[in-house]
Amino acid sequence: MSDEQNSVSDLLEDNQYKYGFTTDVESETFAKGLDEDVVRAISKKKNEPEFMLNFRLKAFAKWKTMKEPAWPNVHYPSIDFQNISYFSAPKKRKYLKAWMKLTRKSCVLLKNWEYP
Repeated sequence: MSDEQNSVSDLLEDNQYKYGFTTDVESETFAKGLDEDVVRAISKKKNEPEFMLNFRLKAFAKWKTMKEPAWPNVHYPSIDFQNISYFSAPKKRKYLKAWMKLTRKSCVLLKNWEYP
């Protein structure tokens, strides 16, 4: 390994974010792992029609049969697909829905007051 690769590795070892900016957002995150139940849960969460769920399940079945490519001169550790969470989204807040409804009404009212 070259000196440049070593220094990059050293930098990446301590991958804690240290600059102080954070955003605290309540979110709903699925547990790590991927199986048909997770695919179904994602589709349900997104309120998708049945044809989309079937498409996702068919794609997942195909994906399970695929092998990870072995690229020449590229070496990296194998990806652990069961160590990844496949869904995370901010929790919806009731007041946000009320604000959106109010904003839509305001736009309609303002449109009525526009002059030609």
